[in-house]
Amino acid sequence: MSSTASPRGIAPPRPRPFGRNYAFVVVGVIFLCLLAAAGLRASPGVLILPLEQAFGWSRSTTSFSAGLGIFLYGLVGPFAAALMQSFGIRRTLLCALALMSASTALSALMTEPWHLIATWGVLSGLGSGCVAIVLGATVVNRWFAVRRGLFMGLLTASTATGTLIFLPGLAAIAQAGGWRPVVLTVACAVAALIPLVAWLLPERPSDIGLTPYGAAPGTVAEPPRRANPFRAAIDGLVRASAKGDFWLLFGTFFICGLTTNGLVGTHLISFCADQGIPEVRAAGLLAMMGIFDLIGTTGSGWLTDRYDPRKLLFVYYGLRGLSLMALPFTDFSFYSLSIFAVFYGLDWIATVPPTVRLANETFGERDAPIVFGWIAAGHQLGAATAAFGAGLVRASEGRYLEAFLAAGLTALMAALMSLMIGRMRRAAPVAAA
Repeated sequence: MSSTASPRGIAPPRPRPFGRNYAFVVVGVIFLCLLAAAGLRASPGVLILPLEQAFGWSRSTTSFSAGLGIFLYGLVGPFAAALMQSFGIRRTLLCALALMSASTALSALMTEPWHLIATWGVLSGLGSGCVAIVLGATVVNRWFAVRRGLFMGLLTASTATGTLIFLPGLAAIAQAGGWRPVVLTVACAVAALIPLVAWLLPERPSDIGLTPYGAAPGTVAEPPRRANPFRAAIDGLVRASAKGDFWLLFGTFFICGLTTNGLVGTHLISFCADQGIPEVRAAGLLAMMGIFDLIGTTGSGWLTDRYDPRKLLFVYYGLRGLSLMALPFTDFSFYSLSIFAVFYGLDWIATVPPTVRLANETFGERDAPIVFGWIAAGHQLGAATAAFGAGLVRASEGRYLEAFLAAGLTALMAALMSLMIGRMRRAAPVAAA
């Protein structure tokens, strides 16, 4: 028998460069995919004004499309996690990238509001929902046995980096050439990732003869599930919903989405435009937030590996609520907006690593990816609520004041809810003793 063959005559896994550190290559590929998906989901914030100028579509119409896309982006999460467990991360990701690229390219032909809703709302929402936080959580759980909080923070920060890279450039493109070059740029950026994923992303560490990073030698990987993905996602929800901690995590993450992607990510540019601030400069504020969120969320992952995630969430949500309530009362000068961008950017989605850790502790590593998918669906449901609701407030009241004050109050509620997570679980051993 050949020394390069297995006992059954099957060639062993083909090794990849970097040895056991190949997990870092996987993180790099997933980082780029999450970055592109975040840029795609943030693009409606740039398109609101150009579409209003080109077609006369109201902000409530474009906000509805953005909200629908964000909602589907979250709703698909648990089913995407089940698909990744049943059919593989690689195949699911390739199909999602193809759908995202095709739908955004197709939107270049739109002439009616329902075209916008179909392409940027439905199709891109379904595709990008598979390239979301759930993807990062699934990859980290599969490829790492140690430092999961740190790498989950890094992958989560890619959404901020997507804002950093895409929005200022897209705003400049929109200002120079209108909305159509914007959608074609996004489509091409997403399409460029398809061959990269096909080339560099193995399904599991064992496929290239490795164990998860930091795992003991000889660790046996858990066999893949072969259950129906739809049923697996629903069963995961049924089991999780019987626990009060699930609803606390779902509720706090709902508020997280409401106060970030939905309100600030979608409406900050329009809010600044109401104050006479040019679109490109307002997009620069989001880019600044992206820089500091890259620092804040990665740092949050480091802190999550070392400190109580509940207390971290209390601090994050509390500071976020105060900053949102203060923004409408500033003078919108360069200095006040810069301070807000730095302060808010550090806290943008620093909540993700502690939430993932709490999901793993509460539901176990096997169920955690699917359950976290449902929790992440709450995040996007909150984002969709704010994206559409703030648009309605602006259309009816002619200002965003009420939307920002309401979002700030809900963030303070989330801070208090965070301290209640796991209380019954922690009390049970004490009662038994």
